[in-house]
Amino acid sequence: MRPDGYLATYDRLARTDPPAAQARLAGWLRTGWRELFAELRAERPVLAAPAFTLVTRHADVLDVLARPASFPAAAYGPPMEGALGAPIMLTCDGTPLNWREKGLMQVMLAPEDVPGVRALAGELAERALDEAGGRLDAVRDLFRGVPLKVCARYFGFPGPDERTLSRWSRTIMTDVTANLAADPGVRAASAAAGAEMMAYLRGLVAERRAGPGGTDVLGRLVRTRLPAELGFDDERVAVNTAGLLLGFVENAAGSMTNAVSLLLGRPDLHAEAAAAADDPARFDPYVWEALRFDPFLKMIVRYCARDHVLPSGEAVPAGRLVVAAVASAMFDDAVVDDPAAFRTDRTEDAWLHFGHGPHACLGVHPGRAVIAETVRRVMLRPGLRAAGEVRRDRDVFPDALDLRFDVPAREEA
Repeated sequence: MRPDGYLATYDRLARTDPPAAQARLAGWLRTGWRELFAELRAERPVLAAPAFTLVTRHADVLDVLARPASFPAAAYGPPMEGALGAPIMLTCDGTPLNWREKGLMQVMLAPEDVPGVRALAGELAERALDEAGGRLDAVRDLFRGVPLKVCARYFGFPGPDERTLSRWSRTIMTDVTANLAADPGVRAASAAAGAEMMAYLRGLVAERRAGPGGTDVLGRLVRTRLPAELGFDDERVAVNTAGLLLGFVENAAGSMTNAVSLLLGRPDLHAEAAAAADDPARFDPYVWEALRFDPFLKMIVRYCARDHVLPSGEAVPAGRLVVAAVASAMFDDAVVDDPAAFRTDRTEDAWLHFGHGPHACLGVHPGRAVIAETVRRVMLRPGLRAAGEVRRDRDVFPDALDLRFDVPAREEA
């Protein structure tokens, strides 16, 4: 252990000022996570801090995510259910509701939709870029704008307007993913936004039920008739439609921001990616590998329901909050070949951007298409460059990224 390393500093503070040690660790997880995880993988791969246990090696991370009997997703229950006013499959493990509604939503989010969703994302991105005149806030106009419009046109959930839809998503997901300390103000704001959203969705479902239905995801849901004893009524339609928004917009926007920022920050990779952007099959791995270096979803929280021994031999006692560091797992050299190298020839199991196990991203197929195609359209623009740093809310959610690109001079008539 280096005397000036993260662990030495943490251990010293833990002996003399435990609250300061916890605060310092939380700060490192926001801004120094890459170096912290490297040190932990090498010297203390399972860190038992006062507030949570941090797991950093690939085998242990996957074990946590793959074993809901030991590590259920119950930690997300209070914020999600507080916003929705009802349980949702994302926070339920081993229940009939989870089994039934996950299967149903997998049918609704058909893999066959992917070409159309990708074409839609490309059309939306191209229009925003064409209208930008060579300068735009990429977060507002593209990385949030495209997913929000996909929510409207593919999910069938437009909101009263795009700004309100965006506010609901950010407010609720701030509580779900960035409120580990359970700040009551953040929780109350989320509950209020959720009440607004659910009232809107109840009206929307009733409106769609009275009409012809439609071919978007909500249309498919209202046209699907299940036996009454299964309990999938209009309230469950509304809850699951809400889950589409909440699982998509912030993750997609954050992922696109991080991927573009990383590629632009390395001129060699920017040149390679731009050269490959004419061919989606060649280009897409640049997005996923960029996100291995800077994933938006760096850690996934679970609750330890019963004593459990991880593959590394470390024991996690029941009652602990467990943080599975997927950002660290993707750099574990015991599993990932030459992890420090940027390689587009990796197999998909090297990338954990969409989670792992029973709660892996339900919308992975359309989600991948929207992220990759939007980034591809950006990288096709000549002279692409960032005009400043990403501005973030709570050091987590991207709020703005100014981009510039060259616009060909118009030919005179």
